[in-house]
Amino acid sequence: MREQVLADPTLGPWTRFLRAHAALTRQMSARLEAQHGLTLSDFDVLAQLYLAPERALRRVDLARQVLLTASGITRLLDGLERAGWVAKRRCETDARVTYAVLTDEGVEKFEAAYQSHVADIEELFGAQLSDAERRQFGDLLEKLPMSDTACADD
Repeated sequence: MREQVLADPTLGPWTRFLRAHAALTRQMSARLEAQHGLTLSDFDVLAQLYLAPERALRRVDLARQVLLTASGITRLLDGLERAGWVAKRRCETDARVTYAVLTDEGVEKFEAAYQSHVADIEELFGAQLSDAERRQFGDLLEKLPMSDTACADD
């Protein structure tokens, strides 16, 4: 069995993908927290709201886009609301629906973090790949299930 595992053409790339993702995520998160007091999930939520029409999304849709559970998005949004970067808004036509809305302060926070975050992405990820390799990597990722789940333009 050991030889079968070592020779498996799927396990090796998958393991390298997971390790690279974990290492990049740790480094990106540490930099965002040190420079802007944001976690990667915080930044993702601010980005999704920044790109959304009227800078607002139903909380359930936001949870789906950032791949969090309902309780996970509630905790995350509570913190962003306390910081003044996100506000809660009730739906006028359906009392069961609540929106997360990016505040003006949230726009400023996202725009400030965006510049350094993109520079960090370039340094830690992009600089390792040529332009052709980046395009190829993006093309390969698009083939994976749910690769576009966290896009604001779903």
